[in-house]
Amino acid sequence: MCGIAGILNLKGEPVPKEALEKMCRKMKHRGPDDEGIYISNPKSRNRNSKLSLGLGHTRLSIIDLSISAHQPMCNEDTTIWLSMNGEIYNYVELSSDLKKKGHKFKSSSDAEVIIHLYEELGKNCVKELRGMFAFAIWDEREETLFLARDRVGKKPLVYSFKNGNLTFASELAALIESGKVDKETNKEAIHDYLSYGYIPAPLTIYEGVYKLPPGCTLTLKKDSDPIIENYWNLDFSSKIKISEEDAADELLHRLKSAVKMRLRSDVPLGAFLSGGIDSSAVVALMSELSESKIKTFSIGFDDSNYNELAHAKRVSEKYDTDHHEFVVKPKALDILPLLVERYGEPYADSSAIPTYYVSQQTKQFVTVALNGDGADELFGGYERYQAVLLSNIYKKIPALIRNNMIPGITNLFSRSLDPKNRFVRIKRFVDGTSFPLSQRYLYWSGIISDELKNVIYTNEFTERVSHSNPSRVISKYLNPSSNLKLLDSLLLADTMNYLPNDLLAKVDIASMANSLECRSPFLDHPLMEFAASLPPELKIKGLVKKYVLKKAVSKLIPKENICRKKMGFGVPIGRWLRGELKPLLRETLLSSVSLQREYFKPGVVANLVEDHIRGVKDYSSQLWALLMLELWHLKFIDKSI
Repeated sequence: MCGIAGILNLKGEPVPKEALEKMCRKMKHRGPDDEGIYISNPKSRNRNSKLSLGLGHTRLSIIDLSISAHQPMCNEDTTIWLSMNGEIYNYVELSSDLKKKGHKFKSSSDAEVIIHLYEELGKNCVKELRGMFAFAIWDEREETLFLARDRVGKKPLVYSFKNGNLTFASELAALIESGKVDKETNKEAIHDYLSYGYIPAPLTIYEGVYKLPPGCTLTLKKDSDPIIENYWNLDFSSKIKISEEDAADELLHRLKSAVKMRLRSDVPLGAFLSGGIDSSAVVALMSELSESKIKTFSIGFDDSNYNELAHAKRVSEKYDTDHHEFVVKPKALDILPLLVERYGEPYADSSAIPTYYVSQQTKQFVTVALNGDGADELFGGYERYQAVLLSNIYKKIPALIRNNMIPGITNLFSRSLDPKNRFVRIKRFVDGTSFPLSQRYLYWSGIISDELKNVIYTNEFTERVSHSNPSRVISKYLNPSSNLKLLDSLLLADTMNYLPNDLLAKVDIASMANSLECRSPFLDHPLMEFAASLPPELKIKGLVKKYVLKKAVSKLIPKENICRKKMGFGVPIGRWLRGELKPLLRETLLSSVSLQREYFKPGVVANLVEDHIRGVKDYSSQLWALLMLELWHLKFIDKSI
């Protein structure tokens, strides 16, 4: 796991080494073990060229710890150079095939495989890779820069193309260090952020700076603009006929294969363990496949509604793991400025806090950790899926009852400030059923609703973003003309949007901030493709979510862990904002600097803050989003924290 950076100048102007050094220095946490820079320019090639290039790399050593795996890395005649972030899990098999074809290897690293595979297949090399990656290849002969990102976006890659320079990096903060990016905020991105809690690709918080979407490549040649091509999509349209038993057996077989491949490492590894089905299944299979005791790591809170430690301990005891626990308390939020810097743009998923701390704890013992990410998106693990399915049934209730009696009952019993309260959740369900599908989905999964935006936005900001509708991001996946069944459409939307832009971004940034590599067996693309081919009825059956996955792992996990209600990796933000974080909330959102940003009406923001603190209403997720947006401004625009 590493950090990559680069600059390609189409005018032949020399790439400043100092810029690459600054970019790499900003990503030292991603790769503390080694650093390398390669600079090529027209004069060094002794021919009439207009291109000059620089590649940078910071390395976290996982496979082949020797100096021979140093990057940027080249082929035998130095005509192809690579800077790569990630892991290629099938590198052993690929290396063996390439050697049979006459390719000479100078290392046993997984990165070198990409170079020789590119020599064989060109840009189609990405289709043979099984893993997580973001890499840059400079093809000296063809004078071509080739960038690629893995299928589901586990590894980040941001870039800018301006004034004849294509500049790229693993993190936004590193990209800014190049000096080739204007820090003008993208108002459409802010509008999207306030809906989702993150900024969906390809946008970033900066105008003219983009995320390379998952499953895509970018090619840049002389006298041309960047060409972005998609090389992989998860196909939900082709279904297989299979029994429940066979589906469960095949699922377990594929998951076991994915776990086994992710145990390849030259450094110690362990696993995150929440006690949920997904991480528990991974730990169970690791224990079966490993010759030594597995190290597991869990995190909890001093609030029982958010604490899963007992469930994790039950699994650790079953498999006799070397188990470690950590409890997060509000004072731990001193790391907020660090998280703001590492993410590089506004990010409102508060579970980034426990993810950071469990990564920090884990790094004390291992360098690689497996997790259960991706299973909810593949097998229907979120309640919002059931909500959408049930909403179609709910709409068949006579309008008189649906529009008058039911809302009155839910209003009567839904006055709790706990967002997990049953009646609060029922009211949220009822309130969302009247919207079209895309808006309904966003209402149940989003942060700040259109209704609240209409109240909180200034007239100026409303006008600036009036052309953009955040639901456009998911509506293309929830389009009835796709002929997909409803659940498949929902799973596709989350796999292509929520998974890469929220969950995987969170884990990558939080873990790499601690120089820890995270691996996700459920995101092995052959396993994902099999899951997509299964009928949706095997994923949500009646009231049972992740039905086929539960059936597949039923003999591996304690029954109490399979049957318990999903808790999620949330934190008690609402209580924290009324308690220990109250001063931070007021001092940040109600400061004169914040209130003059011209995004929001000062009086409305003040009312939200005070109503939440006094317990009139719960605005925890909305205020957290506003807080993280303002902290980002203070860090990157005002540079005052």
